[in-house]
Amino acid sequence: MKLRALPVMITVVVSIAVLFGGWFTYRQLTLHNPLMKIVQSYPGVNSAQVTINQKEVALKLDLKPEADLGALVQQIHKQSTDILGTRTLKLEVIDHSDDKLNKIWENAMFPVSQAMANREYTEIPKTLEEIAKLNTGVQAKAEMDDRNVYVSLSNGKASKFLILPRTAQVTGGNA
Repeated sequence: MKLRALPVMITVVVSIAVLFGGWFTYRQLTLHNPLMKIVQSYPGVNSAQVTINQKEVALKLDLKPEADLGALVQQIHKQSTDILGTRTLKLEVIDHSDDKLNKIWENAMFPVSQAMANREYTEIPKTLEEIAKLNTGVQAKAEMDDRNVYVSLSNGKASKFLILPRTAQVTGGNA
C-alpha cells in the first residue's frame, strides 16, 4: 500500500487547523472575552490587555485618576473565579504620574514601608490622610485585601496606582 503525499499533507494541515482553531476559539469565548467584559465595564478603566497562560492571568490596566483599584480587583476575583481557576492574577497598572505625585510618594514610602514591615496596616491610611492634608488637591487612598495593599494618589490630572504585596516582608520580594 502506497501512501500519497498530497492527501496526507492535506489531512495533517486540516487536523492542525481544527485543533488549534478550536483551542483558540475556546480561549477567546470562555476566558479572554468574559474577563475583558468584566474589566472594561468597570468605571474608571480606560483600557485593559489580558494575557492568559496555564499558571497566571496577567492584566495590564490603563486607569483614569478616579478609578478604584482595590474595588476593581475585588470585582475581578468575585466575578471571574471560574476564569481564574487555579491561575494567579498578576496586575500591572500604567503609570500616569507627574513629578509632584512622585515626590509625594517618595515622602510617604518610608512610613508606608515601615507599616507594612511591622504589619501595622492601619497606619497606611493615616499616613495617606496626612499627605492629602499637606498637599492641596491631592487625593490619597489605601485599600487592602488578603494579598495586597492598593495605594492611589491623584491630583485630578495625573494619578499613581501602587500595588504593594502584603507578603513582601516575609518572602523578601520588593514592593
